[in-house]
Amino acid sequence: MEAALIIFALMVLFTFLGLGVYATVKVVQATKRGVDRTITQARRTVEDTTLRAKSFGQVGVAGALAQLRLDLRTSMRATEQALQDGVRADASLHESIALFERLSAHGRELDDELKRLEQDPDRGRIAERLPDLRERTGKIKQAADSLRWAARDRAQRFAQDDLSTLSAQIEVESDALRDWQREPVDDLAAAAAAWDAAQANGAASGPAQASGNAPGQPAAASPAWGADQPQALNPAAPAPQYPWQKARRPESTT
Repeated sequence: MEAALIIFALMVLFTFLGLGVYATVKVVQATKRGVDRTITQARRTVEDTTLRAKSFGQVGVAGALAQLRLDLRTSMRATEQALQDGVRADASLHESIALFERLSAHGRELDDELKRLEQDPDRGRIAERLPDLRERTGKIKQAADSLRWAARDRAQRFAQDDLSTLSAQIEVESDALRDWQREPVDDLAAAAAAWDAAQANGAASGPAQASGNAPGQPAAASPAWGADQPQALNPAAPAPQYPWQKARRPESTT
């Protein structure tokens, strides 16, 4: 028995140790990914700032290459952000993201080529290639812009449709809230009138049924004066009680 308890305790201990190691590894990996993202973002910011400074501060081939890289990177990054934001609400954008990944391969290849050309000292040969580089950059940039604006137009259209549907529902609800023609007081008065009419009809039909005379027959002779009248000895029927009246208090016996 003691050996079984010891084995069970060791199993529990190893389980907790394993969970602790697993959680530690996950935390380290998440921290590393966060640091990598921060470093990548900082590197991109520094590089974009450098390209912007080159495009404004330099002329000729160096300034043209910097401007091409800056235009390409800005367009691709904006399209990537728009597609990632849109796919959270619209799953149909997965196909657009797949197309953008293929376009990104061409964009990265062109960006690497432009980056290498910035370090090339043969400015004459680079100047000869500038028209082709501008054309390739324009095609990639145009495709990225087309995907980005299509995703934004689609999201805007969905938002407008949802707003129209919501506005129609609100109008229906507003009309229902403004329907105050029948108030609860009117309903209560109608119920009281119906109750009174039912009681009056019951009181009027009571004597006719008690007399037993068919229509068209002479009424029975009334009893002689002074004869016994048992109905006069009976106490009066209690007044009808309405459901909205308060219960009567018992009379004091003092």
